[in-house]
Amino acid sequence: MKESLFLVSKAMAIAVNFSAQSLRQSTFPRAMADLALNPLPFQTPHQLEQKGTKKQLHGVAIKRQESNKLTNDHGVSLIVSSSNSDSISILGHPSAADTIKHFYTCINERNLNKLGGFISEDCYIEDCSFFNPFNGKKEVMHFFDLLMRSMGQNVKFIIEHVCEGDGITVGVNWHLEWKQTQIPFTRGCSFYECSEEGEILVIKKARTIIESPLKPGGVVLVLLKNVTTIFDEFPQAAEWLLKSPQVIIQSMMKIYAMFLAPLINPLVGSYVRIWEFMARLFALAIKIVIYISKILFSS
Repeated sequence: MKESLFLVSKAMAIAVNFSAQSLRQSTFPRAMADLALNPLPFQTPHQLEQKGTKKQLHGVAIKRQESNKLTNDHGVSLIVSSSNSDSISILGHPSAADTIKHFYTCINERNLNKLGGFISEDCYIEDCSFFNPFNGKKEVMHFFDLLMRSMGQNVKFIIEHVCEGDGITVGVNWHLEWKQTQIPFTRGCSFYECSEEGEILVIKKARTIIESPLKPGGVVLVLLKNVTTIFDEFPQAAEWLLKSPQVIIQSMMKIYAMFLAPLINPLVGSYVRIWEFMARLFALAIKIVIYISKILFSS
């Protein structure tokens, strides 16, 4: 019985080995055949080197395109700058912005003779602090003479921004300083129009707007609303008044001279005299303080 069981198990082992060997023989040749028919995407070192050089050349081409764009942009800017410099050298005078800067330098240096070289004969200056504009070089020079005298020795114009327009127009934002300290309520904007006289640029027209020390705030908006409401209700009268504003000023001056001047003029005169007295008294007090401080420090 034992011998028969041993023979059966041996026969089963032989059958299993035989089936495994046949499975290996049938599988491996098929896999080798598949490899032969469909090889792996293997690349030789030469092919890898060629591919790497192609990528490198492609990257170099992109960098060259970017560098070409940059050089083109710089080239345009250089052309523009060279054309501007050529135009300046051909015309033989500085730009309008440089002219206005030299103009303010003359004011700060109190050089009235040199400043006259920047003013045209038919110069027209409109300062919003004055009722009437200054027309002609004589009136303009007289105005700047009074301005320089009023500024004293230590007050100077400080230019904040300069904006140049079409080559002959300039806008300037400025303020006044006394010994490098800004004076309150002295900010202003000036707009200049220049013209060519020979080989130089001179000021032909100017308009100056100065900061007002009075800050009415919302009162201006209320007044504007009331005025525009009246204009909308009476459009024909509004058009007539806007086209001839001098009529309004003349009528207001007549009304003032007839009814208000006898009452207001004495008050205004006394008010001005009081402020003049206070200013002199304040200047005297400052002189006394300075004199006393000198004595104390010298001792």
